Amino acid sequence: MKNQYITLTSIILALSCFASLPKTQALTPTPDGCYPGFTTAEGCNALSHLTSGSANTGLGWYALFGTSTGSFNTGVGAGALVLNNADSNTAVGTAALLLNTAGTGNSALGTAAMVNNDNGTNNTAVGSFALQNNTNGSNNTAVGGTALQNSTGDFNIALGAAAGTDPGIGSNNIYVGDPGFPGDTNVISIGGIAESGTPYEMTFIGGIYGGSVNTGTALPVYVDTDGHLGTSLVNASGQKVRLRSPQGAQPQATLNEFQKQQKRITELENMVARLAATVKDQSAQIEKVSAQLELRKPIRRVVVNKQ
Repeated sequence: MKNQYITLTSIILALSCFASLPKTQALTPTPDGCYPGFTTAEGCNALSHLTSGSANTGLGWYALFGTSTGSFNTGVGAGALVLNNADSNTAVGTAALLLNTAGTGNSALGTAAMVNNDNGTNNTAVGSFALQNNTNGSNNTAVGGTALQNSTGDFNIALGAAAGTDPGIGSNNIYVGDPGFPGDTNVISIGGIAESGTPYEMTFIGGIYGGSVNTGTALPVYVDTDGHLGTSLVNASGQKVRLRSPQGAQPQATLNEFQKQQKRITELENMVARLAATVKDQSAQIEKVSAQLELRKPIRRVVVNKQ
């Protein structure tokens, strides 16, 4: 955050240099709404309570009305950031970030986007009524009309119109074209429930077919009627179950044994590779020693008997 303010200060200093440049051609009529402290205000009571805040822009009826000491805010639209007195918020759209008071670093684009946010920080809402129920949740991203309607959750992502609209969702969820379920936490749902009302019929995901998977750690993937993916089977109460074939075999146990065998095979293959490398190295050493011994052999001499 400190570095961000240093950067903003540098930008302001650069702007002040531009302000001191000689005017080559003036606009006629002269633009109004230009105030000290890099402030621009236009509209009924826009930025009317500003005192020490700087680099704020309020355009529209009561835009940034309550901002007095806050800085680096931009409110464009009737009632945008009307109660705000925090820093670094951007609201574009009628009633965007309307009730924000202490939240910082928020960006809202669209009518009533993040309209109820109070002190949530670093949220991004793009679309009419996106994140409209959020009050103090932080680090959320909502893209799409009415996307992400939680009020207190953090680190949620919703993409698509009405994605993540269930008010009971928790934190750390990702929704793509899916409304979510009450109590969702740490959930990734891509089109689990189609907002259009027409169920999806096919799924295509690249980078899977033909991909290599380690047999020592590979597991089968199951899917239920809700489209929920997983590698373990559980019953209605959430307890893991074992399937039995009509002959009484245990597929899960057989699978585990197969995985153990595959792991053992992999270990043996690695061992054989290491042994082969060792044998190769020893052969090279033997050849080297043999060559040295050959050089050290005494030279044979032929003795001629003279009679």
